Amino acid sequence: MGPKRLALLLTHFSTPTAALDAPRREWHHAGLPEGVTQARADAEKVAAITDWLAADATHHLIARGDPHFPAALEDLPDAPAALFARGRVAALSEPQIAMVGSRTPTTGGRQNARAFARHLAAQGLVITSGLALGVDGEAHRGALDVNGITIAVLGSGIDRLYPPEHASLADEIVAGGGVILSEWLPGTEPRRGHFPRRNRLISGLACGVLVVEASVKSGSLITARLAGEQGRDVFAIPGSIHNPLARGCHHLIREGAKLVETGQDVLEELAPTLRRQLEATATATEESAGPGPEAPPSPRDPEQQRILELLGHDPQPADTLIEASGLTAGEVSSILLMLELAGEVSTLPGGLYVRTS
Repeated sequence: MGPKRLALLLTHFSTPTAALDAPRREWHHAGLPEGVTQARADAEKVAAITDWLAADATHHLIARGDPHFPAALEDLPDAPAALFARGRVAALSEPQIAMVGSRTPTTGGRQNARAFARHLAAQGLVITSGLALGVDGEAHRGALDVNGITIAVLGSGIDRLYPPEHASLADEIVAGGGVILSEWLPGTEPRRGHFPRRNRLISGLACGVLVVEASVKSGSLITARLAGEQGRDVFAIPGSIHNPLARGCHHLIREGAKLVETGQDVLEELAPTLRRQLEATATATEESAGPGPEAPPSPRDPEQQRILELLGHDPQPADTLIEASGLTAGEVSSILLMLELAGEVSTLPGGLYVRTS
């Protein structure tokens, strides 16, 4: 069953669980063709889904309309009807930068992927990639190096990790507060055609896409094209004119991608986009409250309030806040980024932070 038929199913039934529990005739009444309703009669396929969901508290099925369904994906013309997730699903709605590139990068490409991911994750951005060998793996590891958050989007069922060499990396991602994500039903094997489709989710979840190193025929350029169509920023790291894996990045730069040489370049370019996201979130929160007498300002997230209280108006390094708050380095970095974009915190030379509000 593909995403469109799954969407039809979830429109008819109130919840994914109700759809799975319904008899075959109800699937037929939902408008699904006979071939699909016949598949519904295969108890093993249904059991694979329910068994996976029941196997661990970190296993989730998130349908559109669910509070945890990423708002960034809602407006995509081919948005998935539902997502299978393993891990801390709140990470799906946190600010993200996607990092993609060659599965066989140069030594320099590997180093760049890891270094950029470390810097961006340390500043509070979630690193989103595809768990592939090469650049993807280095991006995930770079985030984990600084206790940051990272998301891996699969081109297979969530219980069919590909490549299998990255099974332990996937476990580290979940243990570190990140997410393994797939739109494919459990039990779905990886197929060549799944990966280009998967790429629209990688770009769609993020504020922007950073192409680290890629040939002119790389699938990473598909992700970059999708990002442009989705209104996301596209960044590319330049390289030697003699390196075939730099030519894809050079092509993107000629087409309008932003040339970046450091992680800070990416952050500076993304700052306006991140501010707009915060403003849109605040507006949506106000509208959901409905009309009425003037209400007091919406309370901050408790963890944000805690960091502000600890920070005060004396400059402090992030390490002090991490130790005093009991939060992880990734969580504190993310909170500081959000507070800085909201104008409540400023960054000073030497990696110090000071409260401005």
